[in-house]
Amino acid sequence: MSFKTAPVLAVHGGAWDIPDDQVEPHRRGVTHALAAGYALLEKGASAVDAIEAAVAVMEDDEAFDAGRGSFLTSNGHVQLDALLMDGATLRAGGVACVERLRNPIHAARLVMDRSPHVYFVGTGAEAFAAENGMPLIDNSELVIDRERRHLSDAKQKLRSTAATTPNSDAASPQLSAVPARTSHDTVGAVALDGRGNLAAATSTGGTVNKAPGRVGDSSLIGCGCYADNLSAAVSLTGWGEPIMKLVLGKWAVDRVQQGTPPAQAAEEAIAYLFHRLGGHGGIILLGPAGRFGVAHNTPRMAWGTHTSRGMEVFVR
Repeated sequence: MSFKTAPVLAVHGGAWDIPDDQVEPHRRGVTHALAAGYALLEKGASAVDAIEAAVAVMEDDEAFDAGRGSFLTSNGHVQLDALLMDGATLRAGGVACVERLRNPIHAARLVMDRSPHVYFVGTGAEAFAAENGMPLIDNSELVIDRERRHLSDAKQKLRSTAATTPNSDAASPQLSAVPARTSHDTVGAVALDGRGNLAAATSTGGTVNKAPGRVGDSSLIGCGCYADNLSAAVSLTGWGEPIMKLVLGKWAVDRVQQGTPPAQAAEEAIAYLFHRLGGHGGIILLGPAGRFGVAHNTPRMAWGTHTSRGMEVFVR
């Protein structure tokens, strides 16, 4: 099959302090996601199709904080957010705070394709997905024992901190979801298809012990995800609140549109995140010519690329 441009797919499986015993599961998950998405690109599918497929694979993989195996809210539920965006048309679809959908990225695609709106949340998002053919599940199907233990540990740590500093902000319940540097597994993908169109997607279960109803950067346009054929496609992972305040995804793609190479723009975005607000995380950034950038300021990040030259996967 002849292509106008050579297809490119990049995915990430989160930027955090990935433990040694989780390196291989993350490597496998990224590998499977790249294989699924690039197989579609090779057949001439759209960038949107490729990123949706890649992210769905990671949502089904318990190694990541997306879909089954996600972090739990303070009341012990999984609440999921996802967004995808088509760089050719600037159409986008997002869902947030959904508890009864196995693959929120599929629901986000339905919002983009079958609704005049861009964003649905909570039970409204679930109802829209169900009306459009997605099965609703019990939230318990998304919860695993590992995350029950993580939630218990997080609550114990919060209680211990509050007990030792009873008059400090650490005792405030509003701070219970502020993440440590070891708590991120958000997943995402960016792609350039054979017709020269870009797309981006991000999906997450948020942070451990977050307040029910909390929405982070991942599903917000211009924050955790953005795509525009005139600039770039981006997916971010990390501490959501600082990323939202800086609208960091749009900040990064704007630099590419202004002429900054994606590799440099990615590094500058993470530096800006840290120096402006002390934030931490990672970014994958893909330009319309197929040039790619990745950066993170966490101990490790799981990510990989697939081009006509083959696949490369990293957890470092």
